[in-house]
Amino acid sequence: MGPLRDNPPHNIDFFEVAPENWIGIGGKMGKDLRYFTERYPFVCHGLSLSIGSPAPLDETFVHRVKRFLDEHDIRFYTEHLSYCSDDGHLYDLMPIPFTEEAVQHVAARIRRVQDILERRIGMENVSYYAAPGQQMPEIDFINAVLSEADCDLLLDVNNIYVNSINHRYDAEAFLKALPAERVTYFHIAGHYDEADDLKVDTHGAPVIDPVWSLLETAYAHFGVVPTLLERDFNIPPLPELLAEAGQIAERQAQHAGTAATETASGHTT
Repeated sequence: MGPLRDNPPHNIDFFEVAPENWIGIGGKMGKDLRYFTERYPFVCHGLSLSIGSPAPLDETFVHRVKRFLDEHDIRFYTEHLSYCSDDGHLYDLMPIPFTEEAVQHVAARIRRVQDILERRIGMENVSYYAAPGQQMPEIDFINAVLSEADCDLLLDVNNIYVNSINHRYDAEAFLKALPAERVTYFHIAGHYDEADDLKVDTHGAPVIDPVWSLLETAYAHFGVVPTLLERDFNIPPLPELLAEAGQIAERQAQHAGTAATETASGHTT
């Protein structure tokens, strides 16, 4: 956080953190986080809620998240529409089977989390590389969960692009089939080209032109939604990172007539 504190960026409107990385952190790092949360809007994107897990929901953890969100006046809390634990953590985001049974299971858990947090949460459309037990299309599964749980959507533009290549569907059609009224904000990121027909979501590279183009399609369809640039490793020097975030602001300005909201951000974990 040192470079950001020493050179406060003028084109960053909000930051995102993973609460798991900061809950219970004190000392200098805790003070540094407080410095930023007192000066900028923050959102939280979780890593370990494991909303699709077959194991019982970790309600103790959810209560800890609630205290963190309240303490730092966090604007939104979002999580992955996936799971990462059963009898212990798996340290990866596993795909939930696209089935009606899974819809009911996941939706009930989301409703319980919202009850504990006393706030709506947003679920993110995730990248996935296999679809075990699939009984319905991905888009139908996502929309059914959002409706049944009555929760919001964190729309990840890069994940749509990656999945559209890996699972051979039309990215724009998928994007436009998501419910605009549930979108809280967008994610955009880079990925790794394993092969022409295999893209791996990494958050470790610059955003490529087709993903920028899909973001512009999203602005044209949904309006100018707050948008966060994710970069989790291979992090470039701050000026380079801010320049990439600036490309979001430039595209938002081009579509400013479609909505009244604007935001670009770097990703801080």
